[in-house]
Amino acid sequence: MGFRKNHAIVLGLVLIVIASVTLLISWSGNDQNIVRELQEEPKLTVYVNETGQIQEMMLEEYIAAVVAGEMFPDWPVEAYAAQAIFARSFTMDFISAGGVKDKYGADVSTSIQETQAFNPDAVTEDIKKGVEMTRGEVMTYDNRYVRGWFHAYSGGITARAKEGLDYQEEEPPFTASVKLAENEYVPDDVKSWTAEYSAAELKNLLASTGLNVGDIQGIEITERGPTERVTQITVTGTNGEQTITGPEFRLAVDSTKMKSTLVKEFSFADGVLTITGTGYGHGVGLSQWDAFMLAKQGKSPEEIVETFFQGIKMRKIYD
Repeated sequence: MGFRKNHAIVLGLVLIVIASVTLLISWSGNDQNIVRELQEEPKLTVYVNETGQIQEMMLEEYIAAVVAGEMFPDWPVEAYAAQAIFARSFTMDFISAGGVKDKYGADVSTSIQETQAFNPDAVTEDIKKGVEMTRGEVMTYDNRYVRGWFHAYSGGITARAKEGLDYQEEEPPFTASVKLAENEYVPDDVKSWTAEYSAAELKNLLASTGLNVGDIQGIEITERGPTERVTQITVTGTNGEQTITGPEFRLAVDSTKMKSTLVKEFSFADGVLTITGTGYGHGVGLSQWDAFMLAKQGKSPEEIVETFFQGIKMRKIYD
C-alpha cells in the first residue's frame, strides 16, 4: 500500500521484511513470510510502468531510489536510513508473496499504487549513505515480515491499523499508538489544514465508492477511533442514508486535500462541507516528519524505527 509526496510533503506507503532461519509460530499464520538469512544481496526485476520495460538491479540500488521517491533531498541521513529499513522490509515481504509476477513478470513495479515510490534520478550522496548505514536490515516479528506502514506526519499521535487504515484482518501485534512530542519541523500546511467541498462535488467524488444517496443534504461524523481519527461518516441525501469509513472517505475526496482523518472540525452548512485537521496520511507506523525530528535529536535509525512499533526485532539478513 502506498502514498506519494505532495509538493511539500511526503506521503507514505507501507512496508515489511526478511531475516533468519528458525520457524516460529506466526501472528499471521502464513508460511510465505518466514525470515531467513541470505548468502548474498538479492537481485530484483523491476517493471518500469512508464516504459513497460523490465530492469534488473540489486536490492540496495532499488531501495535508494525508493527512499529518494519518499523523502526530500535535504533530510537527515538517519531519517533516510530509517526509511530504508521500512522500504527494504516492505520489498522483501512483497516479493515473498509473489510481487507483481502475475501482472508483469517482475518482482516489483515503479507504480506507487502497486508498490512504492521510485525516483532513481533524485538519489543523493546522503541517501546512499543512509541506505548503506542499514544495509540488509529489516524488521521482524516472531521471525516473520513486519507490515511496516508509514505516512508523512502523525499529527502528534499515530494510530493502529484498524483505526487508521480500516484494516480488515486481525490487528497485527506489533502496531502501536504512539504519542510524539511537538514537532517544530513540520510545515504549517501539514500541521494545520482546511479542505472544502460543495455538495455536488461530494456527490460525484463519493459515487466512485458505490455510495449513492442522491443529492447530499447532510453529512456528519458518526464514529471516531481511540486517537480521535474519523472511522465512520454518515451521508444523508434525497435517496436516503449511507455510511462510509473514514479512511475510504478520505481517499474518495482526494487524500492530498483531506490530508488525514485526524479531524478537528467537520461541518456541513449552506451546501458546503468544511473540514479542518492536522497530520498527513493514514497515521499508522512510521511518521516521516517525526522521523526527521527524532534524527535531529540524535536518534539512531534503529531507535527511530522502534519508536513506532512494539515487539519488533531488527535483523541483518545479508552483508
